[in-house]
Amino acid sequence: MGLIRNLQPERSSEQDEPSRFEEAILPHLDAAYNLARWLTRNDQDAEDMVQEACLRAFKSFDGFYGVKAKAWLLTIVRNTCYTWLGKNRVHDLSTSLDEDVHQAESHVPDPQALLLRFEDNQALRQALEELPAEFREVLILRELEGLSYKEIADVTGIPQGTVMSRLARARGRLKLSLADRMKKER
Repeated sequence: MGLIRNLQPERSSEQDEPSRFEEAILPHLDAAYNLARWLTRNDQDAEDMVQEACLRAFKSFDGFYGVKAKAWLLTIVRNTCYTWLGKNRVHDLSTSLDEDVHQAESHVPDPQALLLRFEDNQALRQALEELPAEFREVLILRELEGLSYKEIADVTGIPQGTVMSRLARARGRLKLSLADRMKKER
């Protein structure tokens, strides 16, 4: 047995890297694009950001140890998008404090009830796109990508409490926005 093992050509770790990378990262490209699309609000920019993020991920893949590939890739996508937004669209990164969200009237239905009644997906998309990037990203990571609060905290680099706070504020803003749209359509 030892002789057979010695006769087999040695596989270099460099040859294994591309296949390890593909195995770990390719299943999460849809999630990467989804996050990039919601952060950049543009299909072409999102594709560019995912491509750039994949290049960055491949270059630093030797530091990846196979744990939580999705969260690792989404962290790189997020950072790539924010770097690009900071250079190209600074206004997308600013957040204004909206106290109306915290004092929303209690008669407004919760977001799930609104979504069930609200049939216009385009209006939902528009309401999501109007959210500031920091709120939009946590909502997308939680509701569309199914990440836990801890995973979102790891991806965004913020404490779990901040994740929960941003989610609450994002849901509140979304709730008010959808409620306002419903009132206008009546």
